[in-house]
Amino acid sequence: MMNLEQTIAPKILVVGQGAREHALLHALSQSPQHPQLLVAPGNAGCETLAILVPIAVTDVPALVDFAVSQGVTFVVVGPEAPLSLGLVDALAEKDIPAFGPSQACATLESSKFFAKQCMGQASVPTAHYAYCQTETEGFTALETIGKPPYVVKEDGLAAGKGVTIASTLEEAKIAIQQAMEKAMPVVIESFLEGVELSLFAICDGVHAVPLPPAQDFKRVGDDDAGLNTGGMGAYSPVYFADEALVSAVQTKVLVPMLKTMAERGTPFHGLLYVGLMVHPHQPETLNVVEFNVRFGDPETQVVLPLLTAENVDVLALLQASASTGALANLFPQWVASGYRPSQLSWFCKSSNQARPSAVTVVMASQGYPEAYPTGNAISLPDLNSLEAGVIIYHAGTQKSAEGALLSAGGRVLSVTALAENLPQARRKAYGAIEAIDFPTGFNRTDIALKACLVE
Repeated sequence: MMNLEQTIAPKILVVGQGAREHALLHALSQSPQHPQLLVAPGNAGCETLAILVPIAVTDVPALVDFAVSQGVTFVVVGPEAPLSLGLVDALAEKDIPAFGPSQACATLESSKFFAKQCMGQASVPTAHYAYCQTETEGFTALETIGKPPYVVKEDGLAAGKGVTIASTLEEAKIAIQQAMEKAMPVVIESFLEGVELSLFAICDGVHAVPLPPAQDFKRVGDDDAGLNTGGMGAYSPVYFADEALVSAVQTKVLVPMLKTMAERGTPFHGLLYVGLMVHPHQPETLNVVEFNVRFGDPETQVVLPLLTAENVDVLALLQASASTGALANLFPQWVASGYRPSQLSWFCKSSNQARPSAVTVVMASQGYPEAYPTGNAISLPDLNSLEAGVIIYHAGTQKSAEGALLSAGGRVLSVTALAENLPQARRKAYGAIEAIDFPTGFNRTDIALKACLVE
Protein backbone atom coordinates (compact mmCIF):
# COMPACT_ATOMS: atom_id res chain seq x y z
CA MET A 1 0.00 0.00 0.00
CA MET A 2 1.37 3.45 -0.94
CA ASN A 3 2.33 5.71 1.93
CA LEU A 4 0.41 8.94 1.30
CA GLU A 5 2.86 10.94 3.42
CA GLN A 6 5.59 10.11 0.93
CA THR A 7 3.52 11.44 -1.99
CA ILE A 8 2.79 14.84 -0.48
CA ALA A 9 5.47 17.43 -1.18
CA PRO A 10 6.51 19.45 1.88
CA LYS A 11 5.49 23.10 1.82
CA ILE A 12 8.50 25.23 2.77
CA LEU A 13 8.45 28.94 3.60
CA VAL A 14 11.76 30.80 3.32
CA VAL A 15 11.85 34.14 5.14
CA GLY A 16 14.04 36.85 3.65
CA GLN A 17 14.71 38.84 0.51
CA GLY A 18 18.43 38.80 -0.26
CA ALA A 19 20.92 36.75 -2.24
CA ARG A 20 21.21 34.41 0.75
CA GLU A 21 17.53 33.53 0.46
CA HIS A 22 17.77 33.15 -3.31
CA ALA A 23 20.66 30.72 -2.74
CA LEU A 24 18.65 28.85 -0.12
CA LEU A 25 15.72 28.50 -2.50
CA HIS A 26 18.03 27.31 -5.25
CA ALA A 27 19.49 24.63 -2.97
CA LEU A 28 16.11 23.58 -1.55
CA SER A 29 14.66 23.26 -5.05
CA GLN A 30 17.16 20.46 -5.72
CA SER A 31 15.98 18.36 -2.77
CA PRO A 32 14.70 14.89 -3.69
CA GLN A 33 11.71 15.74 -1.48
CA HIS A 34 10.49 18.06 -4.29
CA PRO A 35 9.26 20.77 -1.92
CA GLN A 36 6.71 23.44 -2.76
CA LEU A 37 8.56 26.69 -2.07
CA LEU A 38 7.29 30.04 -0.84
CA VAL A 39 9.34 33.09 0.11
CA ALA A 40 8.46 36.17 2.16
CA PRO A 41 9.01 38.66 0.71
CA GLY A 42 11.68 37.45 -1.76
CA ASN A 43 13.04 39.43 -4.70
CA ALA A 44 12.81 39.49 -8.47
CA GLY A 45 15.14 36.54 -8.88
CA CYS A 46 13.24 34.29 -6.48
CA GLU A 47 10.04 34.24 -8.55
CA THR A 48 11.27 31.42 -10.81
CA LEU A 49 11.73 29.15 -7.80
CA ALA A 50 9.04 30.13 -5.33
CA ILE A 51 5.76 31.93 -4.78
CA LEU A 52 6.47 35.45 -3.51
CA VAL A 53 4.55 36.41 -0.38
CA PRO A 54 4.41 40.17 0.41
CA ILE A 55 5.10 39.97 4.16
CA ALA A 56 7.97 41.85 5.80
CA VAL A 57 10.59 39.75 7.57
CA THR A 58 9.96 41.63 10.83
CA ASP A 59 6.17 41.06 10.82
CA VAL A 60 6.26 37.99 13.03
CA PRO A 61 2.47 37.70 13.63
CA ALA A 62 1.73 37.91 9.89
CA LEU A 63 4.40 35.32 9.05
CA VAL A 64 3.03 32.92 11.65
CA ASP A 65 -0.58 33.44 10.54
CA PHE A 66 0.40 32.85 6.93
CA ALA A 67 2.30 29.66 7.78
CA VAL A 68 -0.67 28.31 9.71
CA SER A 69 -3.28 29.25 7.10
CA GLN A 70 -1.28 27.82 4.20
CA GLY A 71 -0.31 24.56 5.87
CA VAL A 72 3.40 25.30 5.79
CA THR A 73 5.31 22.28 7.08
CA PHE A 74 8.73 23.87 7.64
CA VAL A 75 10.09 27.43 7.80
CA VAL A 76 13.65 28.44 6.90
CA VAL A 77 14.59 31.78 8.45
CA GLY A 78 17.29 33.67 6.55
CA PRO A 79 18.00 37.05 8.23
CA GLU A 80 18.87 37.82 11.82
CA ALA A 81 16.06 40.31 12.54
CA PRO A 82 13.13 37.84 12.67
CA LEU A 83 15.23 35.45 14.75
CA SER A 84 15.93 38.16 17.32
CA LEU A 85 12.21 38.98 17.34
CA GLY A 86 11.32 35.39 18.26
CA LEU A 87 9.88 34.05 15.01
CA VAL A 88 11.06 30.49 15.68
CA ASP A 89 9.48 30.56 19.15
CA ALA A 90 6.19 31.87 17.75
CA LEU A 91 6.14 29.15 15.09
CA ALA A 92 6.86 26.49 17.72
CA GLU A 93 3.74 27.59 19.61
CA LYS A 94 1.80 26.59 16.48
CA ASP A 95 3.72 23.30 16.14
CA ILE A 96 5.50 24.45 12.98
CA PRO A 97 9.17 23.43 12.97
CA ALA A 98 11.72 25.93 11.71
CA PHE A 99 15.38 26.25 10.82
CA GLY A 100 16.85 28.80 13.20
CA PRO A 101 17.52 29.35 16.89
CA SER A 102 15.17 30.49 19.61
CA GLN A 103 15.02 34.16 20.53
CA ALA A 104 17.19 33.44 23.58
CA CYS A 105 19.89 31.82 21.45
CA ALA A 106 19.64 34.55 18.81
CA THR A 107 21.05 36.89 21.44
CA LEU A 108 24.45 35.43 20.52
CA GLU A 109 24.26 37.71 17.49
CA SER A 110 22.09 40.57 18.72
CA SER A 111 24.37 41.20 21.73
CA LYS A 112 28.14 41.09 21.41
CA PHE A 113 28.34 41.26 25.21
CA PHE A 114 26.10 38.21 25.66
CA ALA A 115 28.20 36.31 23.14
CA LYS A 116 31.37 37.21 25.04
CA GLN A 117 29.79 36.05 28.30
CA CYS A 118 28.85 32.70 26.76
CA MET A 119 32.31 32.32 25.24
CA GLY A 120 33.80 32.92 28.67
CA GLN A 121 31.56 30.28 30.22
CA ALA A 122 32.52 27.83 27.46
CA SER A 123 36.26 28.74 27.59
CA VAL A 124 36.17 29.58 23.88
CA PRO A 125 39.31 31.44 22.73
CA THR A 126 38.53 35.08 21.88
CA ALA A 127 39.96 38.57 22.26
CA HIS A 128 40.07 40.36 25.60
CA TYR A 129 37.25 42.88 25.85
CA ALA A 130 35.51 45.59 27.85
CA TYR A 131 31.77 46.25 27.86
CA CYS A 132 31.04 49.97 27.93
CA GLN A 133 27.70 51.72 28.39
CA THR A 134 28.98 55.28 28.54
CA GLU A 135 31.47 57.38 26.64
CA THR A 136 33.65 57.69 29.75
CA GLU A 137 33.78 53.91 30.19
CA GLY A 138 34.72 53.55 26.53
CA PHE A 139 37.54 56.07 26.68
CA THR A 140 38.89 54.42 29.85
CA ALA A 141 38.83 51.02 28.14
CA LEU A 142 40.90 52.40 25.26
CA GLU A 143 43.54 53.49 27.73
CA THR A 144 43.58 50.01 29.26
CA ILE A 145 44.04 48.35 25.87
CA GLY A 146 46.95 50.64 25.05
CA LYS A 147 48.24 50.99 21.51
CA PRO A 148 46.04 50.89 18.38
CA PRO A 149 44.49 49.41 16.39
CA TYR A 150 41.31 49.24 18.47
CA VAL A 151 38.20 47.20 17.71
CA VAL A 152 34.91 48.89 18.61
CA LYS A 153 31.72 46.84 18.21
CA GLU A 154 28.20 48.16 18.62
CA ASP A 155 26.29 45.86 20.95
CA GLY A 156 23.31 45.19 18.71
CA LEU A 157 22.23 44.07 15.27
CA ALA A 158 24.07 46.07 12.63
CA ALA A 159 23.74 43.99 9.42
CA GLY A 160 27.42 43.11 9.50
CA LYS A 161 28.53 46.76 9.60
CA GLY A 162 28.60 47.68 13.29
CA VAL A 163 32.33 47.11 13.74
CA THR A 164 35.07 49.75 13.54
CA ILE A 165 38.73 48.82 13.37
CA ALA A 166 40.30 52.11 14.41
CA SER A 167 43.91 52.75 13.49
CA THR A 168 44.14 55.74 15.83
CA LEU A 169 42.85 56.69 19.26
CA GLU A 170 40.80 59.51 17.75
CA GLU A 171 39.04 57.14 15.31
CA ALA A 172 38.17 54.83 18.19
CA LYS A 173 36.76 57.70 20.24
CA ILE A 174 34.61 58.84 17.30
CA ALA A 175 33.24 55.29 16.89
CA ILE A 176 32.35 55.19 20.59
CA GLN A 177 30.68 58.60 20.43
CA GLN A 178 28.63 57.60 17.37
CA ALA A 179 27.44 54.44 19.10
CA MET A 180 26.47 56.33 22.24
CA GLU A 181 24.51 58.84 20.14
CA LYS A 182 22.40 55.86 19.05
CA ALA A 183 22.08 54.69 22.67
CA MET A 184 24.14 51.67 21.70
CA PRO A 185 26.59 50.19 24.22
CA VAL A 186 29.88 48.96 22.81
CA VAL A 187 32.26 46.06 23.23
CA ILE A 188 35.87 47.19 22.87
CA GLU A 189 38.37 44.48 22.04
CA SER A 190 42.07 44.08 21.60
CA PHE A 191 43.02 43.68 17.95
CA LEU A 192 43.67 40.13 16.75
CA GLU A 193 46.35 39.46 14.15
CA GLY A 194 45.73 36.87 11.48
CA VAL A 195 43.38 35.95 8.65
CA GLU A 196 39.60 35.91 8.90
CA LEU A 197 37.68 32.74 8.17
CA SER A 198 33.98 31.88 8.23
CA LEU A 199 32.75 28.46 9.30
CA PHE A 200 29.07 27.51 9.36
CA ALA A 201 27.82 24.65 11.52
CA ILE A 202 24.35 23.10 11.41
CA CYS A 203 23.30 22.42 15.01
CA ASP A 204 20.54 20.26 16.51
CA GLY A 205 21.02 21.16 20.18
CA VAL A 206 23.50 18.31 20.65
CA HIS A 207 25.60 17.93 17.50
CA ALA A 208 27.25 20.52 15.27
CA VAL A 209 28.00 19.59 11.66
CA PRO A 210 30.60 21.88 10.05
CA LEU A 211 30.05 22.99 6.47
CA PRO A 212 32.80 24.00 4.00
CA PRO A 213 34.84 26.90 5.42
CA ALA A 214 34.68 30.12 3.41
CA GLN A 215 36.43 33.45 3.31
CA ASP A 216 34.56 36.69 2.63
CA PHE A 217 35.64 40.20 1.71
CA LYS A 218 34.08 42.84 3.94
CA ARG A 219 35.71 46.07 2.71
CA VAL A 220 34.11 47.89 -0.17
CA GLY A 221 37.25 48.38 -2.27
CA ASP A 222 40.03 46.34 -3.82
CA ASP A 223 42.92 45.43 -1.54
CA ASP A 224 40.51 45.73 1.42
CA ALA A 225 40.26 49.50 1.13
CA GLY A 226 37.33 51.61 2.27
CA LEU A 227 34.36 51.07 4.54
CA ASN A 228 33.04 47.83 5.96
CA THR A 229 30.09 46.35 4.07
CA GLY A 230 27.83 43.36 4.42
CA GLY A 231 30.30 41.52 2.19
CA MET A 232 31.53 42.06 -1.38
CA GLY A 233 32.39 38.48 -2.29
CA ALA A 234 33.51 35.11 -0.99
CA TYR A 235 35.11 31.83 -1.98
CA SER A 236 35.28 28.24 -0.74
CA PRO A 237 37.02 25.92 0.03
CA VAL A 238 39.80 27.89 1.72
CA TYR A 239 43.31 26.66 1.01
CA PHE A 240 44.49 26.62 4.64
CA ALA A 241 41.25 25.36 6.23
CA ASP A 242 42.34 21.75 6.50
CA GLU A 243 41.07 18.94 8.72
CA ALA A 244 43.26 20.01 11.62
CA LEU A 245 41.75 23.50 11.67
CA VAL A 246 38.16 22.31 11.36
CA SER A 247 38.81 19.73 14.10
CA ALA A 248 40.18 22.50 16.32
CA VAL A 249 37.04 24.60 15.76
CA GLN A 250 34.92 21.57 16.57
CA THR A 251 36.82 20.87 19.79
CA LYS A 252 37.48 24.41 21.03
CA VAL A 253 34.33 26.19 19.87
CA LEU A 254 31.39 24.13 18.64
CA VAL A 255 31.28 21.36 21.25
CA PRO A 256 31.76 23.65 24.29
CA MET A 257 29.31 26.26 22.95
CA LEU A 258 26.55 23.70 22.43
CA LYS A 259 27.21 22.33 25.90
CA THR A 260 27.09 25.81 27.42
CA MET A 261 23.88 26.81 25.64
CA ALA A 262 22.22 23.56 26.77
CA GLU A 263 23.37 24.13 30.35
CA ARG A 264 21.80 27.59 30.21
CA GLY A 265 18.49 25.95 29.35
CA THR A 266 18.55 27.24 25.77
CA PRO A 267 19.85 24.46 23.49
CA PHE A 268 21.06 25.83 20.17
CA HIS A 269 19.27 24.72 17.01
CA GLY A 270 19.88 26.12 13.55
CA LEU A 271 23.08 27.56 12.15
CA LEU A 272 25.97 28.82 14.24
CA TYR A 273 28.19 31.05 12.12
CA VAL A 274 31.67 31.18 13.63
CA GLY A 275 33.74 34.16 12.53
CA LEU A 276 37.36 33.25 13.18
CA MET A 277 40.78 34.87 13.22
CA VAL A 278 43.43 32.28 12.43
CA HIS A 279 47.00 31.87 11.30
CA PRO A 280 47.15 29.58 8.26
CA HIS A 281 48.16 26.03 9.14
CA GLN A 282 48.30 26.89 12.87
CA PRO A 283 44.97 25.69 14.30
CA GLU A 284 46.19 26.24 17.85
CA THR A 285 46.10 30.01 17.29
CA LEU A 286 42.42 30.35 16.42
CA ASN A 287 40.22 32.96 18.10
CA VAL A 288 36.51 33.63 17.69
CA VAL A 289 35.80 37.15 16.41
CA GLU A 290 32.02 36.87 16.48
CA PHE A 291 29.02 34.56 16.32
CA ASN A 292 26.09 34.94 13.98
CA VAL A 293 23.04 32.72 14.22
CA ARG A 294 22.08 32.38 10.56
CA PHE A 295 23.63 31.77 7.18
CA GLY A 296 26.02 34.57 6.29
CA ASP A 297 25.85 36.58 3.11
CA PRO A 298 27.81 36.25 0.78
CA GLU A 299 29.37 33.02 2.12
CA THR A 300 26.08 31.16 1.67
CA GLN A 301 26.30 31.78 -2.06
CA VAL A 302 29.45 29.64 -2.26
CA VAL A 303 28.81 27.09 0.50
CA LEU A 304 25.38 25.88 -0.65
CA PRO A 305 26.42 25.23 -4.29
CA LEU A 306 29.28 23.11 -2.96
CA LEU A 307 26.84 21.06 -0.92
CA THR A 308 24.42 20.49 -3.77
CA ALA A 309 27.38 19.59 -6.03
CA GLU A 310 28.02 16.76 -3.54
CA ASN A 311 24.34 15.77 -3.81
CA VAL A 312 23.61 16.83 -0.23
CA ASP A 313 19.87 17.13 0.48
CA VAL A 314 20.01 20.61 1.99
CA LEU A 315 16.36 20.46 3.01
CA ALA A 316 16.93 17.25 5.01
CA LEU A 317 19.97 18.85 6.64
CA LEU A 318 18.00 21.91 7.74
CA GLN A 319 15.03 19.83 8.86
CA ALA A 320 17.27 17.67 11.05
CA SER A 321 18.53 20.74 12.89
CA ALA A 322 15.04 21.37 14.29
CA SER A 323 14.89 18.04 16.14
CA THR A 324 17.20 17.40 19.09
CA GLY A 325 19.91 14.91 18.15
CA ALA A 326 18.49 14.25 14.67
CA LEU A 327 21.74 15.03 12.84
CA ALA A 328 23.11 11.76 14.22
CA ASN A 329 20.64 9.93 11.96
CA LEU A 330 22.00 11.71 8.88
CA PHE A 331 25.66 11.27 9.82
CA PRO A 332 25.95 8.15 12.04
CA GLN A 333 29.56 7.37 11.07
CA TRP A 334 30.64 10.93 11.78
CA VAL A 335 29.01 10.94 15.20
CA ALA A 336 30.42 7.50 16.01
CA SER A 337 33.93 8.65 15.05
CA GLY A 338 33.83 11.42 17.64
CA TYR A 339 32.97 14.22 15.20
CA ARG A 340 36.04 13.89 13.00
CA PRO A 341 35.66 16.20 9.98
CA SER A 342 37.30 13.55 7.77
CA GLN A 343 34.03 11.64 8.01
CA LEU A 344 32.28 14.45 6.14
CA SER A 345 32.84 14.48 2.40
CA TRP A 346 32.51 18.19 1.80
CA PHE A 347 34.23 20.07 4.62
CA CYS A 348 37.56 20.94 3.02
CA LYS A 349 39.87 20.38 0.08
CA SER A 350 43.26 18.73 0.32
CA SER A 351 45.92 18.00 -2.26
CA ASN A 352 44.67 14.47 -2.97
CA GLN A 353 41.00 15.38 -3.33
CA ALA A 354 39.29 16.56 -6.50
CA ARG A 355 36.64 18.84 -5.07
CA PRO A 356 34.85 21.72 -6.75
CA SER A 357 35.47 25.32 -5.75
CA ALA A 358 33.08 28.27 -5.73
CA VAL A 359 33.54 32.04 -6.02
CA THR A 360 30.89 34.73 -5.67
CA VAL A 361 31.32 38.41 -6.56
CA VAL A 362 28.82 41.00 -5.35
CA MET A 363 27.60 43.71 -7.72
CA ALA A 364 26.47 46.72 -5.70
CA SER A 365 24.90 50.11 -6.33
CA GLN A 366 27.30 53.04 -6.63
CA GLY A 367 27.62 54.71 -3.24
CA TYR A 368 27.13 51.55 -1.17
CA PRO A 369 27.61 51.11 1.79
CA GLU A 370 26.59 54.74 2.20
CA ALA A 371 23.75 56.45 0.31
CA TYR A 372 22.99 54.83 -3.05
CA PRO A 373 20.35 55.16 -5.78
CA THR A 374 17.66 52.58 -6.52
CA GLY A 375 15.39 51.95 -9.48
CA ASN A 376 18.24 51.71 -11.98
CA ALA A 377 17.99 49.34 -14.93
CA ILE A 378 19.81 46.01 -15.02
CA SER A 379 20.05 43.77 -18.06
CA LEU A 380 21.06 40.16 -17.48
CA PRO A 381 22.36 37.83 -20.18
CA ASP A 382 20.37 34.80 -21.29
CA LEU A 383 21.19 32.31 -18.54
CA ASN A 384 21.64 29.59 -21.16
CA SER A 385 24.48 31.62 -22.64
CA LEU A 386 26.50 31.52 -19.42
CA GLU A 387 29.17 28.93 -18.75
CA ALA A 388 28.16 25.79 -16.89
CA GLY A 389 28.29 26.30 -13.14
CA VAL A 390 27.43 30.01 -13.17
CA ILE A 391 24.50 31.16 -11.03
CA ILE A 392 23.28 34.76 -10.69
CA TYR A 393 21.68 35.22 -7.28
CA HIS A 394 19.50 38.28 -6.82
CA ALA A 395 19.73 40.46 -3.70
CA GLY A 396 18.39 44.02 -4.05
CA THR A 397 16.27 43.65 -7.20
CA GLN A 398 12.68 44.31 -8.18
CA LYS A 399 10.54 44.35 -11.31
CA SER A 400 8.94 47.46 -12.76
CA ALA A 401 5.28 47.50 -13.77
CA GLU A 402 6.45 46.70 -17.29
CA GLY A 403 8.58 43.77 -16.10
CA ALA A 404 12.00 45.42 -16.37
CA LEU A 405 14.64 44.43 -13.82
CA LEU A 406 15.62 47.29 -11.49
CA SER A 407 18.02 47.77 -8.58
CA ALA A 408 16.35 47.96 -5.17
CA GLY A 409 19.19 47.85 -2.66
CA GLY A 410 22.85 48.35 -1.90
CA ARG A 411 24.02 44.87 -2.76
CA VAL A 412 22.14 43.94 -5.92
CA LEU A 413 23.50 40.69 -7.38
CA SER A 414 25.81 37.87 -6.29
CA VAL A 415 27.46 36.33 -9.33
CA THR A 416 28.56 32.83 -8.37
CA ALA A 417 30.56 30.25 -10.28
CA LEU A 418 31.35 26.62 -9.52
CA ALA A 419 34.34 24.90 -11.15
CA GLU A 420 36.85 22.13 -10.57
CA ASN A 421 39.35 24.57 -9.06
CA LEU A 422 39.41 28.10 -7.65
CA PRO A 423 41.10 29.91 -10.59
CA GLN A 424 38.53 28.49 -13.00
CA ALA A 425 35.66 29.44 -10.71
CA ARG A 426 37.02 32.97 -10.41
CA ARG A 427 37.42 33.31 -14.17
CA LYS A 428 33.85 32.14 -14.73
CA ALA A 429 32.40 34.54 -12.16
CA TYR A 430 34.15 37.58 -13.59
CA GLY A 431 33.32 36.46 -17.13
CA ALA A 432 29.64 36.44 -16.21
CA ILE A 433 29.93 39.93 -14.72
CA GLU A 434 31.23 41.19 -18.06
CA ALA A 435 27.96 40.01 -19.64
CA ILE A 436 25.77 41.93 -17.15
CA ASP A 437 24.69 45.45 -18.10
CA PHE A 438 24.40 47.42 -14.85
CA PRO A 439 25.79 50.92 -15.56
CA THR A 440 25.20 52.23 -12.03
CA GLY A 441 26.73 49.18 -10.37
CA PHE A 442 30.24 48.29 -9.29
CA ASN A 443 32.15 45.32 -7.91
CA ARG A 444 35.53 44.48 -6.45
CA THR A 445 37.97 43.05 -8.97
CA ASP A 446 40.14 41.06 -6.56
CA ILE A 447 37.80 38.52 -4.97
CA ALA A 448 39.75 35.27 -4.33
CA LEU A 449 42.73 36.62 -6.31
CA LYS A 450 45.36 36.04 -3.62
CA ALA A 451 43.92 32.60 -2.83
CA CYS A 452 44.22 31.66 -6.52
CA LEU A 453 47.90 32.63 -6.46
CA VAL A 454 48.44 30.31 -3.49
CA GLU A 455 46.46 27.47 -5.05
